Amino acid sequence: MATKGLRVLAFARLITDINKEKISHDSVNSSLEFIGLQGMIDPPREEAIRSIVACKTAGIQIKMITGDHAITARAIAQKMGLYQHSNGAKEAVTVTGKELEALSDNELIQTAGKTSVFARVAPEQKLRIVEALQSKGEVVAMTGDGVNDAPAVRKADIGIAMGITGTEVAKEAADMVLADDNFASIEAAVEEGRGVLDNIIKFLGFILATNFGEGLVIIVAVLIGSTLPILPVQALWINMTAAIFLGLTLAFEPREPGLMNKPPRSPSLPILNGELIFRIFLVGFMLLGGSFGLFKLALYNGASLDEARTIAVNVFAVGESFYLLNSRSLRLSMFKLGVFSNMWI
Repeated sequence: MATKGLRVLAFARLITDINKEKISHDSVNSSLEFIGLQGMIDPPREEAIRSIVACKTAGIQIKMITGDHAITARAIAQKMGLYQHSNGAKEAVTVTGKELEALSDNELIQTAGKTSVFARVAPEQKLRIVEALQSKGEVVAMTGDGVNDAPAVRKADIGIAMGITGTEVAKEAADMVLADDNFASIEAAVEEGRGVLDNIIKFLGFILATNFGEGLVIIVAVLIGSTLPILPVQALWINMTAAIFLGLTLAFEPREPGLMNKPPRSPSLPILNGELIFRIFLVGFMLLGGSFGLFKLALYNGASLDEARTIAVNVFAVGESFYLLNSRSLRLSMFKLGVFSNMWI
């Protein structure tokens, strides 16, 4: 039954004196009559199995830490595709709590990294596993529902408690509460989080580039002693337009295809990487060239100062609008994303 993923309970009985008022461990340590076995299973949800596959594709390691028997844990893990096969092994290793006790801290760090299933684990061992993974620089999310899970849930970078079956202690220790107790919701939250971060980076790339270009126009005019191509009130109008009417629409950009095929982003990486900084400088200088160049050209051709400034401001308005379409993705063109997939833009 255990090899089929069932939790197996053994039942026995002891007939004793009817006048006996107290029963201790000593009372039942012998002469028990075996009655039978009961097998129970909480079958894995299909959506949870699909979510585990999606998480693995996204570079997220999934580890089962359970108090169940090793045979039961191994069977459930195989059904859910949890095992990480290595060296051509047909059957991956399941580490038990008894084996964990014999490991030093350094040995546990190595074991925790390469093991997918831990069985017959005590509460304090769950905490050790979390600490071992963190010592390797991993960002650890820990799920739990019982009082005994609370220390490990609290220690993890992201503690997740079960909302339906979870105890109040586990919920208090957690950073998040899973309202439906469904692992698929965690995978959906990871995907949503990646989409939000992507849109934040896109917004920063857009707003910094346009503001940089605007600042360059004023700085260059001051340095060479030229008339300002844009007035302060016009600069304010450009900022309000770029930040509110244009930039904020990037917050509604749908998630890009293949978002969960990318490896996790290291928390130590800066938001502005070299590629984004290059884009900021490139767009800033393009706006400078277009705005300042056409401003000077208009004056050279006999236009009034107001007309020349109107041209300079409109270069920013039109240039930022087209750059907004480019900012919808750092990798794909808007035609691959779908021209009308973000109606706000």
